[in-house]
Amino acid sequence: MDEKNVRYSNRSPRRMQKRRRKQFPWEIMLALIAVVAAFLFVFMTVIDQLSVLTALPPGESAAGVPSTWDEAPTDDPAEGSPAVADDTDWNLVLVNDQNPIPENYEPDLVEVAGGEKVDRRIYDPLMEMLEAAKEGNWDQLPMVVSGYRTQEKQQSLYDDKVKKYEKQGYSKEEAKEMAEQWVAVPGYSEHQIGLAVDINGATYDVYLWLQANSYKYGFIFRYPGYKTDLTGVAEEVWHYRYVGVEAATEMYEQGLCLEEYLVERQRENET
Repeated sequence: MDEKNVRYSNRSPRRMQKRRRKQFPWEIMLALIAVVAAFLFVFMTVIDQLSVLTALPPGESAAGVPSTWDEAPTDDPAEGSPAVADDTDWNLVLVNDQNPIPENYEPDLVEVAGGEKVDRRIYDPLMEMLEAAKEGNWDQLPMVVSGYRTQEKQQSLYDDKVKKYEKQGYSKEEAKEMAEQWVAVPGYSEHQIGLAVDINGATYDVYLWLQANSYKYGFIFRYPGYKTDLTGVAEEVWHYRYVGVEAATEMYEQGLCLEEYLVERQRENET
C-alpha cells in the first residue's frame, strides 16, 4: 500500500461523516430561494392589483363597469343618490340625506292605536301587518311608537341627539355627524311624509318576524345594517316604510334597499 492510500485509510468513518456534514447544502438553499422568489412575485402582483383598484374613479370597477350607486341618475350630478321615481308613485317617494321632502307635501293623516298618526293610505295594510305580527310578539299587538312627525318634532329630536353627543365631549361638527346616523336632519326624514313607522314589541322576536313577513303587507325593513353605506342611516330594526306590496316583494326577493330599487327601476324605464 503506498503512502497516499495509507493516509486515506487512516481516516475513521466518523471523521468522514463530520466532513460530509460540513459541506454547504446548496440544493436546499436553491429551493428556498425559489420559494421566496415565487412568494414575492405573488405578493407584488396582489399589491399591483390593489393599486389599480384604488386608482379607479368612484363607482368604477376593475372591469370598467360602473357600480349601482354611483351610476344612479341624480337631480344634481354632484350628489350620489337616485332621483325620485315618478310623481304618481306616492308610495315610492324617496326621502333620505340627499333627497328632502318634496315641496308642499301634505299627507292625509289618520290616527292609529296609541295616538300616533300615519298617511291614511297605509292605515289598512299597517294594521293587518301588526295584527299578523302578534304571533311573533307573545300574542300581543305590536305598537307604533313613532309615525308622522312635524318639522318642529323632527328638529327637537335632532337637536336633542346632537346635544347628547356634545355632552360626551364631541365637537359640534362631530356631534352632528354622529347624530345624523340615528336622527335625520329636519326636512329629510321619512317620518315627515307619514309613510314610515317605528314599531315596538314585547319581544325582539317581533323584529325577526317583521323582517321575514313585512313585504307581504307592502312594508320594507328600511335600514338594515349592511345597507348603511347606501341609506346613510345606521341599522334600525324598528323602522318600517310602506312602498306597496309589489315593490316590497321585489326588494325582499332581490335584497335591495329603496335607493337601489329606484336605480334599477329607472334603468328599466330607460330601456
